[in-house]
Amino acid sequence: MTGSTAATFTADDYRARMERAARAAAEAGLAGLLVAPGPDLVWLTGYTPPAVTERLTLLVLAAGQDPVLVVPALEAPDAHRAAGAAALTLRDWTDGKDPYAAIAALHEASGRFGISDNAWALHLLALQQALPGSSYASLTEALPMLRAVKDTAELDLMAAAGAAADATFEEIRNVPFAGRREAEVAADLDRLLRGHGHEQVDFTIVASGPNGANPHHEAGERVIARGDMIVLDFGGLRDGYGSDTSRTVHVGEPTDEERRVHDIVREAQEAGFRAVRPGAACQDVDRAARRVIADAGYGEYFIHRTGHGIGVTTHEPPYMIEGEERPLVPGMCFSVEPGIYLPGRFGVRIEDIVTVTEDGGRRLNTTTRELVIVE
Repeated sequence: MTGSTAATFTADDYRARMERAARAAAEAGLAGLLVAPGPDLVWLTGYTPPAVTERLTLLVLAAGQDPVLVVPALEAPDAHRAAGAAALTLRDWTDGKDPYAAIAALHEASGRFGISDNAWALHLLALQQALPGSSYASLTEALPMLRAVKDTAELDLMAAAGAAADATFEEIRNVPFAGRREAEVAADLDRLLRGHGHEQVDFTIVASGPNGANPHHEAGERVIARGDMIVLDFGGLRDGYGSDTSRTVHVGEPTDEERRVHDIVREAQEAGFRAVRPGAACQDVDRAARRVIADAGYGEYFIHRTGHGIGVTTHEPPYMIEGEERPLVPGMCFSVEPGIYLPGRFGVRIEDIVTVTEDGGRRLNTTTRELVIVE
């Protein structure tokens, strides 16, 4: 995708985002923000460069100053067409000129700046040379909640992405599993997600039998057999916003133990969801889900955090993990995905994307969380 995001947002929307980001930077004691190509730039301006190259593209934000996007001259026409272009000043530079001098002229020569996590070291080192009195902090470190609270339009896009993932699950549960390779089912997931509007598929985990005990197993050549428990975890971007859901299915009738472990995870997922409310700490969601699994005697087999934020990327702050005391705020979106992983045997994970409401939480995935039998 080049040029701009879907025409859901206006220049005024992007202007408000840039103003909010600049204020947040000042409140955090930063002299400004330097935003390189990537999800932050897309969210703030609607602009995705046609190609990521060694040529510098950088958005400069500071409280009390108009936002400026510095771009290579050969890419300026694309930048002018971005949805947020009317909300900022574009300055281009030509090959043979020093783009870092242009950046240096836009703000104070010293101070601490927030910079995109994915900014190239090449550019950061050149900025430090041009501004020897400056220092830098990653945006995730300096402003972890910059994109965390979604507005109404963003929540609508998140809900649509969740519905597309749900439609994918409803179709995948009816395809043949037994006798096929994991990679074949993963290809079906990719095809279905794209068929339901995803322009980008980030992951299609199909973890069968003992592979299910690896939470991030990559679908491979293992042939799925009757009696296998299978963890399905899939998602990506639809209209620029993320989906991510997990369901665990079984080929044929499960054993009593497999049903019991699935029921424990389902209860843990429900407990985590019920812990979602404004003002609760992120760690409260993790604690609620983890307590159910620990009380059932499987605590050592729940080996990852309970959830992660999601928005214009499929993994971002906030994180539902012990020690994260940040309060939940209406509009935050994140996963609730406890699991149990029994090495050499099988795994179970159930995951919904949840958004915080004024009085609790709302699931953006609504497919059954019961154990589904497939063929």
